[in-house]
Amino acid sequence: MSDPAPRSIDEVHSALTAPGEPFEMVETTIRGILTRVWKNAPTSLATILAQSRAYGELDFLVYEGEHWTFERHYRTTAKLANELVSRYGVRKGDRVAVAMRNLPEWPVAFWAAAAAGAVVVPLNSWWTGPELAYGLSDSGTKVLVCDQERLERLGPELDRLPGLQVLVARPKPGRIPAGATPLTEVLGEIPADIDLPPIHTEPDDDATILYTSGTTGQPKGVLGTHRNICTNLMSLGFTNARSALRGTVGAPPRPAAGRNVYLLSVPFFHATGCHSVLVANLAAGNELVLMYKWDAGRALELIEQERITIFGGVPAMVWQAMEHPDFARRDLSSLRNVSYGGAPAAPELVRTIEERFPGRTPSNGYGLTETSSVTTMNSGLDYLRHPDSVGVPVPVCDVKVVDEQGRALPPGDTGELWIKGPNVVKGYWNKPTETVASFSDGWLHSGDLARIDDEGFVYIVDRVKDLVIRGGENIASIEVEAALFEHPDVTDAAVIGIPHPVLGEEVAAVVHTTPDAAVTEEELREHVAARLAAFKVPTRIWFWDDPLPRNPAGKILKRDLRQRVLDDRARGGRTLST
Repeated sequence: MSDPAPRSIDEVHSALTAPGEPFEMVETTIRGILTRVWKNAPTSLATILAQSRAYGELDFLVYEGEHWTFERHYRTTAKLANELVSRYGVRKGDRVAVAMRNLPEWPVAFWAAAAAGAVVVPLNSWWTGPELAYGLSDSGTKVLVCDQERLERLGPELDRLPGLQVLVARPKPGRIPAGATPLTEVLGEIPADIDLPPIHTEPDDDATILYTSGTTGQPKGVLGTHRNICTNLMSLGFTNARSALRGTVGAPPRPAAGRNVYLLSVPFFHATGCHSVLVANLAAGNELVLMYKWDAGRALELIEQERITIFGGVPAMVWQAMEHPDFARRDLSSLRNVSYGGAPAAPELVRTIEERFPGRTPSNGYGLTETSSVTTMNSGLDYLRHPDSVGVPVPVCDVKVVDEQGRALPPGDTGELWIKGPNVVKGYWNKPTETVASFSDGWLHSGDLARIDDEGFVYIVDRVKDLVIRGGENIASIEVEAALFEHPDVTDAAVIGIPHPVLGEEVAAVVHTTPDAAVTEEELREHVAARLAAFKVPTRIWFWDDPLPRNPAGKILKRDLRQRVLDDRARGGRTLST
């Protein structure tokens, strides 16, 4: 007897969002636009933090042998929030920045600033001193909480930031400049009955300024609200419920026994790490295992040691873990889910995960900093049937594909993806011109080329400005990259356009291969030629020794790669050494 047909997406959405259900929707006006919202979403970040205390002595943060319980995290955060208000004069709307690696003090600083009514400014910990100074100056930050490494990078720039008050997590004795204060000194003794300061926050009050990756020009501060972030929390819960109701294909999923243990492999300062990992796991009472820095071998060790249930990151991280020499010898049986996002993933990755993690279907999603992380999600049965899609949008989001004049296109046509919903941010901090260019009537102009099929599944084709234009033909780099990924020896690939005297641009590629791979450039070109039209085949392919360089959001630094390729082409090379 055959399995019954799964419930349609529309049926599942209707059931989950019906009146009285946890994911019921209502309409409200946001900045003059009537918008669907989650009725039961928390009203603020402070609300989520206050509720987390109920998890008590369960572990929340694990870092290099340190264990922070939910109670310890709450009390430490509450003490810092009160100190920000009483000692440092932080008022509602003031900016408090966080600049450090993924230490336990990062969440403490984030939640404390939010509970104090401040706008939290998570700064990119990969930035140089001048870049950090730009973020602090542009945001008008009043208090900075940083680690020793970021403090030393900022050292020569501090004179340019008069009035900035600096708190230092894990300082090194004798290396703190005058005016900076160790965080432990600020915290002092923490009373058992400490509570959050009595700050009232509305859903549409400013909550965060997250800077875009800034691969070109000055970074833009993306101004998000409490509603934006709380919407994302509910959207994540909704997608889990939708996946369960839609069912699975093939091996049944592993039972979800107990709470999850999440291995954090991406930075907290990114929208994924902050909104979709930190906020979601605090709210759910899950455990977060932090890494000093990303290392595939260390990740496998921690999965075994800490009994990790959820692991992910950008697709390249998943590849690196599966291709690591220690993969076969580590006990990875605790894993329930392998998730990824932030960058395109080839169908070959899905097949490989299915082979190496039987019964644990992968998932991915799509969103931007400007959408507070999640807009669409693809998991379970839907991922197995549409592995090249990023899924369907959550019900509070509208999406459409438009032409160059902003006119909606029919299903199947390719154009720019526009997004509308309570997760879409206010705009760019102190940049009205850029805000007007990217937001209109509640719609975010994503800058991504996409198509939407008849069922509502979204397929990201490429960045609008990341096309190779060869003799007037637009070539989507993601299409060529997907073909390269189908070769068993290719674990990472980037397609770029390089100058051509006649055609304007020609297609080139940079690839990273599996250890000990002997594949040649000609073999890869033949491999692509068997799958794509001749004009899409790379005329040149360079081999990169290490995984391709990415920014913290997981996007390949194509501008950097292109310059390296051009320099190497002038020398007649074939391999780019890092």
